[in-house]
Parts: sequence; structure tokens; C-alpha cells
Amino acid sequence: MELYQLKTFVAIAREGSLTRAAERVFTSAPAVSAQLKALEDELGVKLFERTPRGMTPTEAGLSLLEEAERTLASATRMRSTAEQLRGAAQGVVRFGTVVDPVALRLGNVLVKLAERHPQVTLQLQQGLSHQTLEGVRRGELDCAYALSDSEDIDGLAVQRLGVVDLVVTLPPSLAKAHPSLSLETLTSLPWVGTPPSCILRAHLDGLFASIGREYRPTQTADSESAMRAMVASGLGAGLLRLDQAEQAERQSELAIWQGWRSHTWLCWVAPAGGSRNAAVEAVRSAVLEAWA
Repeated sequence: MELYQLKTFVAIAREGSLTRAAERVFTSAPAVSAQLKALEDELGVKLFERTPRGMTPTEAGLSLLEEAERTLASATRMRSTAEQLRGAAQGVVRFGTVVDPVALRLGNVLVKLAERHPQVTLQLQQGLSHQTLEGVRRGELDCAYALSDSEDIDGLAVQRLGVVDLVVTLPPSLAKAHPSLSLETLTSLPWVGTPPSCILRAHLDGLFASIGREYRPTQTADSESAMRAMVASGLGAGLLRLDQAEQAERQSELAIWQGWRSHTWLCWVAPAGGSRNAAVEAVRSAVLEAWA
């Protein structure tokens, strides 16, 4: 039998579905079904029952599941030992993060890193994009996520990962009072801004400049969660990522104004012009694969 067959067996048991198991092992449902049949034929036992609720392990399947997990764990330890013998990636990587872990796909990154480079540990430090960028420049961070409009940032190597849509959000009471809000009226309302070095502030300035006005700071939020809470509490309008705004709108915390949308990029950044150590390269590979 092959290790990939055991991984498929464990994935089906954990997910209870051929389709979800296929997603977990990055293949198709027919391929998962074929691997399961080959394993059952080799072992001579039935591992699952197909029920209306999904794939349920048989008694034999439950017994062999523990053996499969132990075998896979042993293979991982063996791979880790071999990596250490050949001087593979290991050590602590100081990784700056922005926004929430789900949007960053940090779960996928951590899983891939643990599977392939178990000797690499991430030390996560959260902050706004300008803080993570400065942290990498000053050598306080080895690499980081950041929101940026530009791929050309002095002293840094930048890899774009995905587009981040930005929208205007309003307190529900304000949106209800102004169902047909014009841009001119919008820019006359109270606003919750961000620090001047924040990428959201650049887009807010651009919004005001589009009608010949200048944004004048009043309330300031120093994080996405603070922005969301301040807008929801009625302090003023504010810019948020679309996914965060949609989530808050579903929960009736705020409303999205449909008259404007912009976008920036989520990027992976590291020092430019020098060789990064193996641990940082391992993190980079995991990040790029998670965002492939």
C-alpha cells in the first residue's frame, strides 16, 4: 500500500464525504473513490459504509484508522529527521500579519508548514500594514503580510497574493435616514478614518479627492476591528474590506454604500537584495501554495 492511500483513508474518515476528502487531499472525488477501493481490496476488509449521511467507518475501518494515523505520523517523523540530517529549514520566523487569520489563509499556511517543515516555528505579530512593512525594513520581522497598492516598495521584495476589495460602510441608522445618498452628501458626513500611513487612508483620501474635497481627520481607528465597531456604534462612515463589511451587514451591524468601490492587494513581503534563510523560504513557499 502507498502513503497517499492511507492519507485518503484518514481524510474520508475525518470528512465523512468523498467530495470533501478529495478537497482535503487535493484530488478528485473519483480518484479518492478509486484509492479507497484499491486499499480495501489489498486489506481484504470493508472500511466504510455508504449512508444517507455520508461515509461511516465500519468496525474494521475504525480499528485500522488508528494504525493508519500512526503510520502517517511515523512517516512524518522520519521525513523530519531526514530534513535535519541534510540541514533543512528550521528555526523561528518572525511573521507580521494583518487583518484576520481566515482572510490570510493562515490555517492553510500552518498546515503546509507543519507537514513539510516541522522544525520551522512561526512567531506571529499582528499590526497594521505600515507597521508590518516597517518591521521588515528594520529587521524586527523576517517577513510579513501587508496591504499595498504597489509592487515596488523600497528595500522589500513584494509578492502579490490576492485582490482585496474596499467599500464604504455606514451606521444602519445613517443608511436608513439617507436611502439615496450622493457622493457629495457622503463626504459631508462624519467619518472614521485611519492613520495617515495606513493603506485605507490613502483610498479614503482618493475618495474625497475624486470630487475635489480634502478629507479632514476627526475620529481615527487603529485596526479593522476598531473601525467596524466605531462605524456600527454610529460614529460615522468608514472604509472596510468587502468580506468584513458583508459579514457585518449580515449581522445588521452596518450597511454597505453601493456608490463606490476600490481595491488594493494583499502581499507577502520580505527584505530585498539579500539571501533569506531556509526557514523564511519555507514560509514563503507555504504562503504561495496556500494562495495558488
